[in-house]
Amino acid sequence: VTIYMPMTPDIAFVMLACVRIGAPHSVVFAGFSAEALRERIVDVHSKFVFTCDEGLRGGRVIPLKKTVDASLDHRDCAFVEKVFIFKRTGADMPLTEGRDVFMEDLCLAQRPFCPAESMDSEDVMFFLYTSGSTGKPKGVAHTTAGYMLYTTLTHRYVFDYRPDDIFACVADCGWITGHSYIVFGPLSNGATTVMFESTPLYPDAGRYWDLVQRHKITQFYTAPTAIRALMRHGTEPIEKYDLSSLRILGTVGEPINPEAWKWYYENIGKSQCAIVDTYWQTETGGIIVTPLPGVTPMKPGSATKPFFGIELELLDPQNGTVIPEESGKEQSGVLCVKQPWPSLTRTVHNNHERYMNTYLRPYPGYYFTGDGCTRDADGYYWITGRVDDVLNVSGHRIGSAEVESALVAHETVAEAAVIGFPHEVKGEGIACYVITRKGVQEDDGLKKVLKNQVRTIIGPFAQPDLIIFTPGLPKTRSGKIMRRILRKIIQGGDYGDVSTLADPSVVEELKKKVAEAQA
Repeated sequence: VTIYMPMTPDIAFVMLACVRIGAPHSVVFAGFSAEALRERIVDVHSKFVFTCDEGLRGGRVIPLKKTVDASLDHRDCAFVEKVFIFKRTGADMPLTEGRDVFMEDLCLAQRPFCPAESMDSEDVMFFLYTSGSTGKPKGVAHTTAGYMLYTTLTHRYVFDYRPDDIFACVADCGWITGHSYIVFGPLSNGATTVMFESTPLYPDAGRYWDLVQRHKITQFYTAPTAIRALMRHGTEPIEKYDLSSLRILGTVGEPINPEAWKWYYENIGKSQCAIVDTYWQTETGGIIVTPLPGVTPMKPGSATKPFFGIELELLDPQNGTVIPEESGKEQSGVLCVKQPWPSLTRTVHNNHERYMNTYLRPYPGYYFTGDGCTRDADGYYWITGRVDDVLNVSGHRIGSAEVESALVAHETVAEAAVIGFPHEVKGEGIACYVITRKGVQEDDGLKKVLKNQVRTIIGPFAQPDLIIFTPGLPKTRSGKIMRRILRKIIQGGDYGDVSTLADPSVVEELKKKVAEAQA
């Protein structure tokens, strides 16, 4: 069952209904394009698709049913039997006879009780797609018992859940945070969970805080990119709201910079609330590194210590050996987990070999997170970012290969290389080095076209921030693109030895092009 819906209670109802009858679901973020949606429907071979007529987000109308129709208008999707439609705006839309059904009509004809299907603990509960360093997104599989156990446990202890709390996670159910900490974790603990359909700045920068005041929210969980966006509006939008109900603040999706952490702590938490800076991934199912409120001394910018049962190790990326912890010494390496835990993903749908090659074979005996990490003198962990070619934009994981493929699909583009660079709001921005085909006019109009190309193929959240036209790329004699050099050219700093490049002169040319693009 594929679910392509906005953040209304209906999306949670469909997820829960699927689990109750033992039908694995695949939620696709409602910002994805028709092509990205089709790719995910085809990969899991969904017989049923749930959607809405339209969605509302940040004052905009999102044509969800129209996107579903475009996605299914392809012979690859001929196996889809039904499209179930919820009404959100009541908009008119074309219907495909025999396939499209309105949920309000179906629900009236159902019995009020549906018995739960008995499932094995290792049966697949859901698939969720996440970007990898290669082009095709991975359908990560989570199983019933382990996933539910771990999300229940982490929600209870990380957020110090108590009866009568009002828990708010303002993520989207199209991502793992929404699965684990809007729907399954809170509800399994009997919590009241708040869903949020809009954006933090609509209709104004006080939207979150109005939510807190109206619902007397006790725990508030958001992303650093939202905090940084709100910081730009100062403290005035906060001052008219009563935030005294808040007890715990959380961050998720990317490392939070110390400045944003302090702003969040002082202005939202009034220097009274614990902040749980949580580190985890789609593949981990739940939080694996976090402070525990009232127990772990906090450090702005550090995810601090592993959760119960998680055995972290830093490994040397060159030889795979363990870097032993030494008291009073700062150490850096790649972050791995030594022992499995209940909610660890079991496989990648239809590609277990990719699962093994991505997570378990790089460092045998360990789960490889793909992230670099520093362990400080006190044994606290600081996540430093991806060591592969996966970008983290506003908490969304996007494979550089996905963006490159979208660019090269345009008739004007011969080759593209995509890297991330520090962005003050989004955490990481997307920069694209593009080699055009002979005779193509390189101008701002083409940049706009290429940005729209990426929006159309992947989704608006993947739109590039910078497009740099270049006659060449820094490649080794074997043809490998040296992304390290591309990053350094944008970020500044020493880009090291270029003598191994097939054409070292391309570096100086790129520096000029980047300076022009950033001017």
